[in-house]
Amino acid sequence: MSQQDIVLASSSPRRTQLLQQIGICHRVMPIDVDETYPAELSPQDAVQLLAGRKAEAAVAHGAEGWVIGADTIVAGDGASFGKPRDAADAHAMLRRLQGRRHDVYSGVMVQDTSTGARRCGYSHVTVWMRSVADEEIAWYVASGEPLDKAGAYSIQGVGALFVERLYGDYYAVVGLPLQQTAGFLRDLGWSRDQVTCDGPNQARMRGV
Repeated sequence: MSQQDIVLASSSPRRTQLLQQIGICHRVMPIDVDETYPAELSPQDAVQLLAGRKAEAAVAHGAEGWVIGADTIVAGDGASFGKPRDAADAHAMLRRLQGRRHDVYSGVMVQDTSTGARRCGYSHVTVWMRSVADEEIAWYVASGEPLDKAGAYSIQGVGALFVERLYGDYYAVVGLPLQQTAGFLRDLGWSRDQVTCDGPNQARMRGV
C-alpha cells in the first residue's frame, strides 16, 4: 500500500492538521456516527469505543488502507463533556471547568483493511484551568470557537488563555495523540519510506 492509503475518518480540521504536521499524508473521509455510549462506561473506554465506531463506519463506506478513527472526551466535576449542544451548553461547561483541574481522554483506532488487524488505545492528560469570570466566558463563547470542541475550549486557539498547565500529551488535548497514532501505523506496516505526497501544509519526506 502507498501513503495515500491512509484515511482519516473525521471531519476535524485539527486532526488533519496534526497528521500533516508530522508528514503523514492522508485522505479525509468525514463520518457521521452515533456518539452516544452507555452511561456506565468510563471516559477511557468511551473514547476507544467511539474511535473504533468511526473507523469501522469508514471501512463500511469503502475506505481502504490504514483507517484512523479518533475521539476526545473531557471529564471533570463529576461529569463527562463532549461537544456542547449550543452556546448556553458551552457556557455551562466552561463554568464547571474553570478554576479547577480536569481530565482529557483521546482515543484512537487504526485499522488495516488488507489484513483486518487493528490497534486501539487512548491517551490521558490532566489539565488545570484558571479561574475565569462569567464575562470572559461569555466573550469566548460568542467568538464561536468552543462550539465544536470537546469540553467547549480549544487549547490550540484562544482557549489557550484559560489553561494554566497540563500533564501529558498536548496533542491529545488538541484531538489526536500523535505518538500513539504513528506507533499504531508502524505496528501495522506503515513506513515513512512511502511518503511522497505534496500539497498545502503537507511534508515531502522522501529525500529529506
